[in-house]
Amino acid sequence: MTRSSAQPPTLLQSIPKVDEVLVWAAELAPAVPLAVRKMAVRALLAERRHQILDGRLTDPAALGRPALTADLAAAIAQRRQPRLRRLINATGVVVHTNLGRSPLPQAAAARLAEIGCSYSNLEYDLATGKRGSRYSLVEELVCELTGAEAALVVNNNAAAVLLVLDTLARGREVVVSRGELVEIGGSFRIPDVMARTGARLVEVGATNRTHLRDYAGAIGPETALLLKVHTSNYRIIGFTKSVPTGELAELGRQHGVPVMEDLGSGCLVDLAPYGLAGEPTVPAVLESGVDVVTFSGDKLLGGPQAGLIVGRRPIIEAVKRNPLNRALRIDKFTLAALEVVLRLYQEGEGARQAIPTLAMLTAPAPVLRTRALRLARLLARPPLADCAVEVLPLESRVGGGALPEAPLASWGVALSPRGQSVNGLERALRQGATPVIGYIAAERLLLDLRTVADHELAALAAAVRSACEVPA
Repeated sequence: MTRSSAQPPTLLQSIPKVDEVLVWAAELAPAVPLAVRKMAVRALLAERRHQILDGRLTDPAALGRPALTADLAAAIAQRRQPRLRRLINATGVVVHTNLGRSPLPQAAAARLAEIGCSYSNLEYDLATGKRGSRYSLVEELVCELTGAEAALVVNNNAAAVLLVLDTLARGREVVVSRGELVEIGGSFRIPDVMARTGARLVEVGATNRTHLRDYAGAIGPETALLLKVHTSNYRIIGFTKSVPTGELAELGRQHGVPVMEDLGSGCLVDLAPYGLAGEPTVPAVLESGVDVVTFSGDKLLGGPQAGLIVGRRPIIEAVKRNPLNRALRIDKFTLAALEVVLRLYQEGEGARQAIPTLAMLTAPAPVLRTRALRLARLLARPPLADCAVEVLPLESRVGGGALPEAPLASWGVALSPRGQSVNGLERALRQGATPVIGYIAAERLLLDLRTVADHELAALAAAVRSACEVPA
């Protein structure tokens, strides 16, 4: 049966042509490049088509100019926004990998702007007028702060581990405790990295107990390295045994086998006085006699993404000569930011306030309670019509695979919406002009103030007000 030509057109046939809507877009946003307007128009019309086919759109008015131009304005604005955006982290997770890990100090951000907008002596020796080495720009600082003989910085800690294993153990054996064959976010597994370098894994001990004699019994002519991996993102508790770093280092010296420790997060200061016991510092690990240590620059260190390799000079020099090093090297922005952060550590106690990660980790609960009360006052003038606000104690986390069993006493605000669902409020905050990321618990949206700076409170309050106005 054929359809009569007199039959009314279907909704699909009522969708305007791209060229027609492009005229509306030009009137709506004449300053926006044509390519952006075209992408927005095509995406909007494709979305309308899908809505019709799915049965979600039945009103012809949604295909008229008023409705389309309203949505088109939002679509164009969205496409003009940067994909990588600033947001407010109200999760209470300090080193949040999905949210960019450690925020940089203001001084580092200013340095990035200065270096990025000009030429620099990245690989130029100003004293001699000849070619220099980018690695020398921060090596002295790293050695001063860690006590290492030499140092090298690459683009992240996974790269640091890969580079050291490739340099010291390609085609030979690496001895590791079964209880330390870790996997971190993104399926980064120590055995897989080792296999990629051509090194052969030799597992010793049991999952929960490994003794010094296990390492000793595994050492043979093909042993290139004894590897200790800090279990920073999990804990094995109960009937357990692990070999202290110093004892493993002594065993390595007796057999002429280098010892490496992958610290993962890496910390330059003792956090135990602030209730964060159990995280070894880089200087302490090196002092125990380990030959080489690797750790991250953007976790507990509080700097940019980087992998730091520190230890005995002959080993570091061999790592530097590895051709793979060029593929893993850092750029001028990482060097600039890292130098600022390292110089802040030279100031001692001043680093705790100047480096945002350290400031957040060590912030006392009373300070956070005051911050939460300030946010509640901002939301009370005028009060939110359709959302209850409550100040309450919370538990923060270090994050970044560090100190998994070290909750931090914190304070925050609980939002209980009445005009919409809590999931709707979470979505509205997440998709707002200034995205806010909190978390849902017990049918309330919680905002942990440990990871919200004082200067962000006004923006956070504004974002909450805007989100609460979104209809259910």
